[in-house]
Amino acid sequence: MRPLWFVLAIAILSAQGARAYSRACASCGPEFETRVKSVTEEFTVDIHAQKKMSCETCHGSSPNGMPTARSYYIPRARIPELCGSCHADAARIKQFNPSLRTDQLAQYRTSVHGIKFAHGDTRVAVCTDCHFTHIIRPSSDPESSVHPMNVAVTCKRCHSDANYMRPYHIETNQFADYSQSVHSEAVVMRGDLTAPTCTTCHGSHGAVLPGVKNVANVCAACHVFQGKFYEESPHKQVFARMGLADCVACHTSHGIRHPTDDFVGTGKDAVCGTCHDPGDSAGRVADGIHGRLRQLEIDIANAKSRLDRAEHSGMDVADAQLELTQANDALTKARVTLHTAKLSRVAADTDAGTKIAIDASAAGEAALKERGSRRKALLFPLIAIAALVASLCGYIREIEGGS
Repeated sequence: MRPLWFVLAIAILSAQGARAYSRACASCGPEFETRVKSVTEEFTVDIHAQKKMSCETCHGSSPNGMPTARSYYIPRARIPELCGSCHADAARIKQFNPSLRTDQLAQYRTSVHGIKFAHGDTRVAVCTDCHFTHIIRPSSDPESSVHPMNVAVTCKRCHSDANYMRPYHIETNQFADYSQSVHSEAVVMRGDLTAPTCTTCHGSHGAVLPGVKNVANVCAACHVFQGKFYEESPHKQVFARMGLADCVACHTSHGIRHPTDDFVGTGKDAVCGTCHDPGDSAGRVADGIHGRLRQLEIDIANAKSRLDRAEHSGMDVADAQLELTQANDALTKARVTLHTAKLSRVAADTDAGTKIAIDASAAGEAALKERGSRRKALLFPLIAIAALVASLCGYIREIEGGS
């Protein structure tokens, strides 16, 4: 544990208060002046400093005007209530940001962290663990520790520390798995701030581990249609009886990878094969769904190839190309409908897409045949013109030779 004088050096200074408390800082020893200056500089970007707050706002002031280590030290056990003294006060918060929510403390008390904290466990996360202390930024700031681009790294500070998590018997591979997931790819690689990160699924101040019965509801908040179709599937009742966590049973939790058509069925990379054999009824349904998806994908590719060849030949196939997009839409819909785990429901979508793809392919083939016919029709005039030119050339040479 750090001595109180060290905590004082870190905690009491702000850009506005540095000079006022220079004597108190000096009492900690000149060796800490560099660190004191560093903290002072950090606080200049803090949202509280920007709102004209200073050290006394959180640390208070000494009755005799001379701050001491004891008067400025904030015990960890006081932090949630201290932050809540402002952030749960609607009248006070409205002076600074009328849109800022004031239920953070109430939510925190319902969270896994807050419940354990209330029972005396001060090792769990409190406000300063996630938001930090003197460099607190709005969550909308890209440099904020709780910005969507950074929040996973913030959670990692505790949840990837095996020693720290050991007393709670919690695995520490969440961040490593998430980093390989399709969600992380969307956030980190594509900058999609609507894609899920830790707080999207677990909540922020009211962070609670989704129970087995709630996982589908959490996923369905974004994946609405998948959740709707899953409600129709036989998996819904079976998973409930077995105590399995709905979506997680197939997709896992943090390491969710991008599903492909090979994800379905009983093949090598198919998730269905972990429970079903190719020969049983469910396995045949899974393989049937995979086959339908794969065949429609092939039909669309063949149609596109013919249309592209026709277009490159100068034929107008714009209408057929537009219609082919509907086949792609049907394939996308089928990939969602498969959450019903019913071949008939998927087949209805793939059959509609196949018909469109076949018609588009036929249009492409017809355009290529018309191109051939046009070329043949153009050939005879070209031959006649070439013969005429040859005759003229011969006639000209004959005249020139006679002269």
